[in-house]
Amino acid sequence: MRSFCEDTLAPNEGRFNAQGFVDRDVWRQAGEIGILGADIPADLGGVGGHFGFSAIAAEEMARVGANSFRVAVAIHVIAAHYLAHYGSDEQRRQWLPGLCDGSKLAGVAMSEPGGGSDLQGMKTRAVLSDGQYAVSGSKIFITNGSQADLLVVAAKTNPEARARGISMMLLDTSLPGFSVGRRLEKVGLHASDTCELFFDNCLVQADALLGKEEGLGFIQMMEQLAYERVIAAVGCVANMEQAYVLARDYAAERRAFGKALTEMQHVRFELADIKTDVLAARTFLDHIITQMISGSVDAELASMGKYWTSEKLGQVADRCVQIFGGYGYMTEYPVARLYADARVERIYGGTTEIMKEIISRTL
Repeated sequence: MRSFCEDTLAPNEGRFNAQGFVDRDVWRQAGEIGILGADIPADLGGVGGHFGFSAIAAEEMARVGANSFRVAVAIHVIAAHYLAHYGSDEQRRQWLPGLCDGSKLAGVAMSEPGGGSDLQGMKTRAVLSDGQYAVSGSKIFITNGSQADLLVVAAKTNPEARARGISMMLLDTSLPGFSVGRRLEKVGLHASDTCELFFDNCLVQADALLGKEEGLGFIQMMEQLAYERVIAAVGCVANMEQAYVLARDYAAERRAFGKALTEMQHVRFELADIKTDVLAARTFLDHIITQMISGSVDAELASMGKYWTSEKLGQVADRCVQIFGGYGYMTEYPVARLYADARVERIYGGTTEIMKEIISRTL
């Protein structure tokens, strides 16, 4: 994994950022070394490892600054998890081998314009008639949006209900009625393909429904969001560690007023504070990963991990940029790119405010 990151991802980061996506042959290489199906059962086309395998992959990508691909891979793997957990045998056979080997790309289409975190209020409709669902509506902020061969789409099959009205279904992006809007320009994660998607009476076969019946989508989303939130926390902590190393090494080399920055008490104290935060975050994360491997993680712990590590990453990245001074604001420096990439961690997969709401329900 480390060789793949250092030899393939890191040297091409600038090109990937400029074009707005990662090449398909890189996805196939990722499939060959197993990271697209690391914790998918072997009999379904994956490696058959536990969550720790996926955590290692996410950490190594974060350490070389390949955060765009880290997020894209996470969403792809989450789509595969929907299939592995809720798909029929036929659905699994059709899609999972290709998702695991990188020949097929996947995305998860939940967020909608004006909807934000209110997934229960989504407007996309899926109306069943003559053995087909007619899907109409739009989605926004969809990772892998223009490259995905398969989308796991959340839609209302019962518009009168809220949570119980949502169903998840598989949508082949080659179907008529599906179209990709603009590729969105973001503050960070520039190599992550993030798009608007449109469904105009897109006809999907009834057997594309995920689960045994309609109305299970919200439960499925809540179950899988825990995985997304923990894998996000993994990336946050790895980025904190990388930001600290960058700032520490720069401070040891950079001279001001005739001496190295590390000879100044204020800079040493800043680095000491950051180092302590990073170790606390790593210890917390290792606890969560252990719980994930044992199958003991619940929504509360996943929310705690995602909220706390993403907030801490924002603080650490900001302080490390400050140590770099003006150079920290230049995108040619990894710390600047890390700073820009870090901001979305407090938003996607559930905002900090939503995480606190989930945690507060257990008080």
